[in-house]
Amino acid sequence: MNQLTYRDYLVESRLPTIWCPGCGNGIVLKAILKAFADLGLDRKKTVAVSGIGCWGWADDYIDTNAFHGTHGRALAFATGIKLANPELTVVVLMGDGDGATIGGNHLIHAARRNVDLTAVVVNNFNYGMTGGQYSGTTPRGSITSTSLLGHVEDGFDLCALAAASGAPFTARGSVADGEDLRTLIRTGLSRKGFSFVEAVSACTTHYGKRNGIKTPTEMFQWIRKNSVSRERAATLPEEKVRGKFVLGVFSDRQSEDYGTRYRKAAEAAVKEAQA
Repeated sequence: MNQLTYRDYLVESRLPTIWCPGCGNGIVLKAILKAFADLGLDRKKTVAVSGIGCWGWADDYIDTNAFHGTHGRALAFATGIKLANPELTVVVLMGDGDGATIGGNHLIHAARRNVDLTAVVVNNFNYGMTGGQYSGTTPRGSITSTSLLGHVEDGFDLCALAAASGAPFTARGSVADGEDLRTLIRTGLSRKGFSFVEAVSACTTHYGKRNGIKTPTEMFQWIRKNSVSRERAATLPEEKVRGKFVLGVFSDRQSEDYGTRYRKAAEAAVKEAQA
């Protein structure tokens, strides 16, 4: 049997991608497809569910089943798909606007229910497709098209939000290390229950240029400079970690998923009715 590669899951006829030159979305896409190949996923039993936004276009390049939903509702659609057919592997592709700002309520409840999904959120710190407005993850002080004097709010820590909501597996990587992202996504896909993987990938077209990061190369250097491993962060004083991208696995535990609990309850109800 031939070894699967990411190309087995890539729609090469759709290349080049729609994304801006230097965008990290292509790195995240390749990490996902490599994780698919690592696990030998059956394309007919795999579904990529996406919402609206730059990262929402990713399903165009994935050669599996796909569902392209409305803004902020990808997790709601994915929940229905998974519960209707538990045999499917369902990966949900969202940006920070789609997954945590417009769709933040769905993120909280998908994690709380522990639905057997893998959510991959590309965090580019703004609404990249519609002009670079600030989102729920935009760092304080950042310049965006809707915070020209500097953003005055603190952004969500998405991994902390997902973990506090009940997600058994939460992790953060960055586009500065595609192989690490591959490992995190592969681990999330292999876990039963709700897995949340954040990929730090600041928008080069809007966020970068408005905040003094002029080129994609400078953006990757900026991400590396401002990243610290979770293990390293644990040894540093709080002021040294503040504003950094803390990378790694934040939670990894076993927990019975929603679908399993629901089916058990349904089977118990049938037995009781038949008694």
